[in-house]
Amino acid sequence: MKMEFKLNLTQEQKLIMTQQMQLSVKLLQMSNFEIQSYIEKEVQENPVLDAEYKKNEIDSGKSTEEIDYKKFIKYLEFDDYGHGSYSKDEEEVSPFNFISAKRSLKEYLIEQIIELDESNVIKAVCKYMVENIDERGYLDITLEEIQEELNINKELSEKALKVIHGLDPIGIGARDIKECLTIQLRYKNVADENLFIIVENYLEMIAENKYNIIAKDLKISVKEAQEYGDKIKSLEPKPSRGFFTGEEIKYIIPEAYIKRIDGEFCIIMNDGFIPKLNINQLYKQIINGEEDKDTVKFVKDKLNSAVFLIKSIRQRESTIYNILEKILETQKDYFQYGEEHLKPMTLKEIADSLEIHESTVSRAIRDKYIHTERGTVKIKDLFTTGISSMDSFDDISTKLIKKEIQELVDAEDKNKPYSDQKICDLLKKKNMDISRRTVAKYREEIGIKSSSKRKRF
Repeated sequence: MKMEFKLNLTQEQKLIMTQQMQLSVKLLQMSNFEIQSYIEKEVQENPVLDAEYKKNEIDSGKSTEEIDYKKFIKYLEFDDYGHGSYSKDEEEVSPFNFISAKRSLKEYLIEQIIELDESNVIKAVCKYMVENIDERGYLDITLEEIQEELNINKELSEKALKVIHGLDPIGIGARDIKECLTIQLRYKNVADENLFIIVENYLEMIAENKYNIIAKDLKISVKEAQEYGDKIKSLEPKPSRGFFTGEEIKYIIPEAYIKRIDGEFCIIMNDGFIPKLNINQLYKQIINGEEDKDTVKFVKDKLNSAVFLIKSIRQRESTIYNILEKILETQKDYFQYGEEHLKPMTLKEIADSLEIHESTVSRAIRDKYIHTERGTVKIKDLFTTGISSMDSFDDISTKLIKKEIQELVDAEDKNKPYSDQKICDLLKKKNMDISRRTVAKYREEIGIKSSSKRKRF
């Protein structure tokens, strides 16, 4: 066996993302709310940065990667990076200070328990149960576990659970959906035993519209079985609905406003609440002195980081603005006349027109919204594929096709609902060339059941 060492020279291409490139990508895909939080965090960690909550204009000036720090210090005195004056008197009081905290479901239940004419022991067990109610409003722990953890007997735990079941909202503290619906039927003083039988044994068949099986088993007509199903569907399967359950709240802050001014649509970037970043001039003394090399190096690193952050934020805003400008140009009829005039538009088309990568457009619009005359719209929803019209060269937006499907289903005879093929034929009469399989796909995407499950008896 021959062993030898060889030195080979090969050439290959690799894309290596620097930390600065990664930061630019990260900032681009942040929403306004996220970038505000990120900037506030950076200001706390980087002593070179100062922030002012004022309107920040986009500057087309270029920043160099390599910085001549002494020249840069002089430049600070004339550029808008300089530390501007800002007094507390100019601060506006945030309207959020006057918004009261939303009362949670658990707080609402505890308030009811306190007012009950029950022993302190029962109240204590009830409060413990409330702490184990999940976001749906169901008791997320067994009675056996409660008995073991609180060292109480079965009778006491069952009595406490009965008390919980008597609280508002009705159905709270149920251990599953069947118990939840049963509690609500009892509260309404329902005497018809068939309803309880259907809840216990036939919930899945109600969901599948299989009323013929229910009717046969209970010896009633199919129409009566469906009427029972309607009554059960009117109950609340999630008793916590409408209450704050501790789930995370996401605030939507529009990235921009599309407003009509003198008959023309304009883009107004919503950046007033994003802090304007400046470089703190106090650090020029440290760089000019150059006595402590470690300190000077630390400040230079922080200065580099600060300048790149400012540059990246400006680049982010510029990129988003350019994308919105192209969207407005393509979808002008949508903004003027409404959803029926939404044109097919893809990420690639916008990217090609701006000579940027498709992934850049995708990141720039991710989880971002714009405010229009018709309300707040997710930018991503304006991007749709198209299907060719039968007698014209124009494409029809898939969003418009889904709307047509919804309208056809809403207007159909519920005793004889349209099949997917029938919907397909009706769409073709409206010059929408679409296959039955595509109709089924779009129908499922907008949450419409098949014809067999929509049938009324």
